[in-house]
Amino acid sequence: MIFLWAFLVGGLICVIGQLLMDFAKLTPAHTMTALVVTGAVLDGLGLYEPLIDFAGAGATVPITSFGNSLVHGAMAEAETNGLIGVITGIFEVTSAGISAAIIFGFIAALIFKPKG
Repeated sequence: MIFLWAFLVGGLICVIGQLLMDFAKLTPAHTMTALVVTGAVLDGLGLYEPLIDFAGAGATVPITSFGNSLVHGAMAEAETNGLIGVITGIFEVTSAGISAAIIFGFIAALIFKPKG
């Protein structure tokens, strides 16, 4: 049953993003920003963790999870290190994913040649 909920919740998040692009005429960058901010706000309100517990990968794979990670890391570090923890917490939680994306993107650019 967890696979069904993951599919439905993840699909709903993607549908919301597509509707923002189609009907609100937002660019992909604006849509992505709106989804990241939505994930951050939901985590700040304490609503995103229950969604992750309910839907699993359906809530952790979409871009809204990045906003959740930013706020979650900042709040956790702020409790232990104060105001400076807000900044360090953001980098601590998200640095592995961002670093991996940069490294693998660079490796792919070295291996493959663009057509043109």
